[in-house]
Amino acid sequence: MNRQVSGWTRGVAVAAGIFAIMALWATAARAQEVRSDLRDLREDLREVRQDTREVRQDGRDMYRDRQALRNAVASGNRGAVTRARRDLRADLREMCRAVHERHKDVRDLRHDRRELNRDGQARQTG
Repeated sequence: MNRQVSGWTRGVAVAAGIFAIMALWATAARAQEVRSDLRDLREDLREVRQDTREVRQDGRDMYRDRQALRNAVASGNRGAVTRARRDLRADLREMCRAVHERHKDVRDLRHDRRELNRDGQARQTG
């Protein structure tokens, strides 16, 4: 019985080994992508929650500023009216900034969810 391995057999074994290593590496890379996507998703959720809290706080501030403006107008104090209007404008600008930031974070959240779904599906099919 001839125990020598032919060159063709050796070549097939090397190719199979290379493909196995590539498959393991690709699986590990996909797992890393999923972990990264999950981390991004958690961060975006935290940002959306923080932005929502800021928008709510700005709304409460604007309510108080409108009340202060009404009181200032009723008292006839021009300086108080000017300050109340300035405060109201500043809170409105802050609220607009927070709403814009929240929209961006929600968009990022949707994007990260799509990536996570895509990477999860690729991992299942791969």
